[in-house]
Amino acid sequence: MSGEQEIIPVTPAELFRRAREMAREGWRLVQISGLEAEGLRIDYSFDKDYRFLNLRLRLDPENPRISSITGIYSCALAYEREIRELFGIAVEGLDADGERKLYRIEAKAPFRQEKRLREDNSGYVRIREVT
Repeated sequence: MSGEQEIIPVTPAELFRRAREMAREGWRLVQISGLEAEGLRIDYSFDKDYRFLNLRLRLDPENPRISSITGIYSCALAYEREIRELFGIAVEGLDADGERKLYRIEAKAPFRQEKRLREDNSGYVRIREVT
C-alpha cells in the first residue's frame, strides 16, 4: 500500500449510500474504528488497488446513531457490535443476534469519557458506569 490516505467526511445519513457505492466499485472494508475526540468520531476504512480511503463520521454525542452496513459488507457485523457496546452508539438495522454482548463488562459504553470513572489505586484500571 502507498503511504497516502484519503479522508472523506460523511454524515450518518450518507453512510449507507456511500458504502454501497464503494462496494459496487470493488472497495474492500478493512476496519471500522471509533474515537471520542471533539465528540464521537467513527472511521470506516477501505482498500482498493493499494489505495486506502476513510469515510469519517462525526456523531451527535447526545444521540449517536448510524445505519448498519452489514447488508453490504457482512464483515461489518463484528465492528458494529463492538462500537455499539463500547461507545454506546445505536446501530440501526443491526441483526437481532447483534443484541448479545461481545465483552463481559458491566459498564455501559466504557470508551465514552462522560460515561466512565477510572480508579487506579492498585495499578489496575477498573471501569464502572458513572450515574
